[in-house]
Amino acid sequence: MSKAQGNENRIRAISDWLIGQALGEVRIDELFTAFCERLRDAGLPIQRGHLAVRTVHPMFSSVTVTWWRNGEASVERFDHVSGTGPQWQQSPLFAMSRGRVRETRHKLEAPGEWSRFPLLVQLREAGATEYFALLTPFGDEATAYERQDGILCSWLTDRPGGFSNGDIVTLRRLQPRLGVAVKVAKREQTAANVAAAYLGADAGSRVLAGQIQRGDGEFIHAVLWYCDLRGSTEFADRLSAERFLTLLDSYFGCTAGAVVDNAGEVLGFIGDSVLAMFPIKGSSGATQAAQAALAATRDADGRMAAVNRERSACGEAPLRYGVGLHVGRVLYGNIGIPERIEFTVIGRAVNEVVRLEGLTKDLGEPVVASSAFADLAPLAWRSCGRHGLRGVSGEIEVYAPPGSPSG
Repeated sequence: MSKAQGNENRIRAISDWLIGQALGEVRIDELFTAFCERLRDAGLPIQRGHLAVRTVHPMFSSVTVTWWRNGEASVERFDHVSGTGPQWQQSPLFAMSRGRVRETRHKLEAPGEWSRFPLLVQLREAGATEYFALLTPFGDEATAYERQDGILCSWLTDRPGGFSNGDIVTLRRLQPRLGVAVKVAKREQTAANVAAAYLGADAGSRVLAGQIQRGDGEFIHAVLWYCDLRGSTEFADRLSAERFLTLLDSYFGCTAGAVVDNAGEVLGFIGDSVLAMFPIKGSSGATQAAQAALAATRDADGRMAAVNRERSACGEAPLRYGVGLHVGRVLYGNIGIPERIEFTVIGRAVNEVVRLEGLTKDLGEPVVASSAFADLAPLAWRSCGRHGLRGVSGEIEVYAPPGSPSG
């Protein structure tokens, strides 16, 4: 077998591997790392490979993967502010994107315009001899440029003389196939990101797994957490729409954010209220779920205290809210109409936790819990007596935790 035939066989093997990856379940970072390793093993003199791709995520605008010949690899995610900052604007990839250029090649051993890019100066000082970058757009090229939808890859070598023309031909040939696999992985990850953002992590994964028909669901036991903002009508009346939305975002960041960071699942935002649950799993799951709900309550209190200090310094009224804590059996699944389905929990326990939170106003307690919840979390609970819950038959014993967690 000739050397040329051997090289062709190796390149074809990488191409076939990429198509196989696109047909399976793949992570972009693992895919790119493995791709770079295969290029290295096939004889391409790659010192560094770098991939940049836009994401559809409420927190991140883009992700990059950087691989080095010694096996080191790193993943970096950029939020919607830093992703457009000076580091990006001074990069050769930004110049390509802005100029709508499909590829660029910089010979670093000789003077050239590459010296205007701080990154390339740094790489040259470290011994690099050539930088080659290539854009693979997804779909129509004009639309892809407009949406910045595609992959940008840069390839670095330290071989004297840089890349050969054959190396460049190989990269041009294989990168579109890499783009196919990345596009599939990106679309799947986008679906997961959107589902998690709008439905919650667990509910989102269930929907993507096929639990999408109205009536799909199961009965589970869970700790329920419900909170409601005080004075929201007054805020809405006297604040502009923009300022009121900012206020709500701040409030939700304190409350729903605390739930998520303490292993809870936010099921929905009902106006200015948050309905969340902590699923009960295993023999000791009930106690663990209750402890997590209490941790979320304390966390929310600390976050809100910090927000209110800032509001006080600006002469603004503090934000206050009430929290109801309960535990019970609920139906977890899809409800609604075929054209508009919501994934949530329903059942008597849900009605009870909403009514429990309503008692915080009457009792003057920022947090109240049912006896069923209090039994799961050993604290110096203070009895608030037995109370009837509007729309729920019978009375239940209601407790408040020691101190004033929310105010």
